[in-house]
Amino acid sequence: MRIDAYTHFIPAGILAAMDRLGAGQQGIGKRMRGIPCIYDLDARLRMLDEFPDYAQIIAYSSPPMEDVAGPDKVEELCRIINDGLVDIVSRHRDRFPGFVAQVSLADVPGAIREATRAIIDLDACGVQIYTNVCGQPIDLPEYEPFWDAVEKLDKPVWIHPARRADFADYKSEQKSLYEIWWTFGWSYETAAMMARLVFSKVLDRHPGLKPIVHHFGGIVPMLDGRIGPGWDQIGTRTSDADYASLKQSLKKRPLDYFRESFYPDTAVFSSTIGTQAGLAFYPKENILFATDCPFDPEKGPGFIRDTQKILDSLGLPQETLDLIYFKNIERITGKTLVK
Repeated sequence: MRIDAYTHFIPAGILAAMDRLGAGQQGIGKRMRGIPCIYDLDARLRMLDEFPDYAQIIAYSSPPMEDVAGPDKVEELCRIINDGLVDIVSRHRDRFPGFVAQVSLADVPGAIREATRAIIDLDACGVQIYTNVCGQPIDLPEYEPFWDAVEKLDKPVWIHPARRADFADYKSEQKSLYEIWWTFGWSYETAAMMARLVFSKVLDRHPGLKPIVHHFGGIVPMLDGRIGPGWDQIGTRTSDADYASLKQSLKKRPLDYFRESFYPDTAVFSSTIGTQAGLAFYPKENILFATDCPFDPEKGPGFIRDTQKILDSLGLPQETLDLIYFKNIERITGKTLVK
């Protein structure tokens, strides 16, 4: 059995709410409306009929609720998402054995309330946030109560990249061109977020956190030399901060946090090279099978088919495949997902 740990679906209720707010067709929302399998449940189920011994954990996608409405509205919008997702799971548990609850760090107390409700009352597998909150890094002190609460709830945190065209690639420009903000930006954004959680000591203060990072952690596996020997010399390039002392105060070598403290997924847009790099970098006990369905050019089945084909072609021991395909996600969520 294969449990796809990171797929996306947008319930009808939140689509209607975003349309009322005038945010349904803006920016990345335009992309979502062009993919029927992300909002049409019947189309999604028909697509899943092509794949036996396969099921999906579903999570909301984009845009973040903090990009849609102000802090006073985001908790309400997240409730709409989560009520819609749990309804789908309750009616189609054979296809969707679990869901990831959406919360917004634009309202930290609200995020804690909704995370608690979703996990305790709705039986969510965990919660999803983004790599930044309207451009703010998620390691700021104001988010510390959220990390504390999620650690106590003992469920994973899915962390989805969020970077828009207004994140310019060069200081001289106002926006990112040619969708660089997405192609390269989301991979950089994911890696930068991981570094902030390491060096701000969020991971040291909350050793029970289980952060799930999309797309094999973006650029991280390709840069193990810079993260390892390179960051072993942190502080030698900086004259206005004492990073050498910071490194000495960490509980582990920087590279070891990246390898051991995150749970990366295999959703790398059908890249054999990216898959091989991720498998070589992370321990097999941390890697989760995921496809990012339905964002392939076929708008649904392509990434499911290709990701399975790549993993099955690499000559991995069956024990390793079982860990990646379902045992790791069952362990970190504490749920039996394979019946």
